[in-house]
Amino acid sequence: MKAFRVTGEFLMAQRRQKFTKEVAAKDEGEAVERVLSLLGSKHRVKRRKIRIHNVSEVAPEEIIDPVVSYMLKVG
Repeated sequence: MKAFRVTGEFLMAQRRQKFTKEVAAKDEGEAVERVLSLLGSKHRVKRRKIRIHNVSEVAPEEIIDPVVSYMLKVG
Protein backbone atom coordinates (compact mmCIF):
# COMPACT_ATOMS: atom_id res chain seq x y z
CA MET A 1 0.00 0.00 0.00
CA LYS A 2 0.99 3.59 -0.64
CA ALA A 3 -0.21 6.96 0.63
CA PHE A 4 -1.99 9.33 -1.75
CA ARG A 5 -3.10 12.94 -1.37
CA VAL A 6 -6.29 13.71 -3.31
CA THR A 7 -7.42 17.31 -3.86
CA GLY A 8 -10.56 18.65 -5.43
CA GLU A 9 -13.91 20.25 -4.71
CA PHE A 10 -17.53 19.28 -4.28
CA LEU A 11 -20.83 21.11 -4.51
CA MET A 12 -22.37 21.69 -1.09
CA ALA A 13 -25.66 23.61 -1.19
CA GLN A 14 -24.86 26.45 -3.62
CA ARG A 15 -21.09 26.65 -2.99
CA ARG A 16 -18.04 24.72 -4.07
CA GLN A 17 -16.17 23.32 -1.06
CA LYS A 18 -12.47 22.54 -1.59
CA PHE A 19 -10.91 19.50 0.06
CA THR A 20 -7.64 17.64 0.51
CA LYS A 21 -7.71 14.05 1.74
CA GLU A 22 -4.94 11.56 2.42
CA VAL A 23 -5.74 7.88 1.97
CA ALA A 24 -3.87 4.59 1.90
CA ALA A 25 -4.45 2.65 -1.33
CA LYS A 26 -2.81 0.32 -3.85
CA ASP A 27 -3.00 2.75 -6.77
CA GLU A 28 -4.45 6.10 -7.87
CA GLY A 29 -7.76 4.58 -8.97
CA GLU A 30 -8.38 3.01 -5.58
CA ALA A 31 -7.40 6.28 -3.86
CA VAL A 32 -10.01 8.20 -5.88
CA GLU A 33 -12.61 5.53 -5.14
CA ARG A 34 -11.94 5.76 -1.38
CA VAL A 35 -12.23 9.56 -1.39
CA LEU A 36 -15.50 9.43 -3.32
CA SER A 37 -16.81 6.93 -0.81
CA LEU A 38 -15.66 8.97 2.20
CA LEU A 39 -17.16 12.24 0.96
CA GLY A 40 -20.39 10.55 -0.03
CA SER A 41 -20.87 8.92 3.35
CA LYS A 42 -19.72 11.86 5.46
CA HIS A 43 -21.33 14.77 3.56
CA ARG A 44 -24.06 12.95 1.58
CA VAL A 45 -22.63 14.25 -1.71
CA LYS A 46 -23.39 12.45 -4.97
CA ARG A 47 -20.33 11.31 -6.94
CA ARG A 48 -21.30 13.46 -9.92
CA LYS A 49 -20.99 16.58 -7.71
CA ILE A 50 -17.38 15.79 -6.74
CA ARG A 51 -14.50 16.99 -8.92
CA ILE A 52 -11.04 15.51 -8.41
CA HIS A 53 -8.27 17.92 -9.44
CA ASN A 54 -5.12 16.09 -8.42
CA VAL A 55 -3.99 12.70 -7.13
CA SER A 56 -0.39 12.44 -6.01
CA GLU A 57 1.63 9.85 -4.16
CA VAL A 58 2.98 11.04 -0.80
CA ALA A 59 6.36 10.05 0.61
CA PRO A 60 6.15 8.35 4.04
CA GLU A 61 7.85 11.28 5.79
CA GLU A 62 5.35 13.78 4.28
CA ILE A 63 2.18 12.06 5.56
CA ILE A 64 0.05 14.39 7.71
CA ASP A 65 -2.93 12.18 8.57
CA PRO A 66 -2.13 9.97 11.61
CA VAL A 67 -4.60 7.28 10.50
CA VAL A 68 -2.85 6.87 7.14
CA SER A 69 0.51 6.87 8.90
CA TYR A 70 -0.68 4.12 11.24
CA MET A 71 -2.13 2.07 8.37
CA LEU A 72 1.24 2.16 6.59
CA LYS A 73 3.14 1.58 9.86
CA VAL A 74 5.26 4.73 9.41
CA GLY A 75 7.02 6.28 12.42
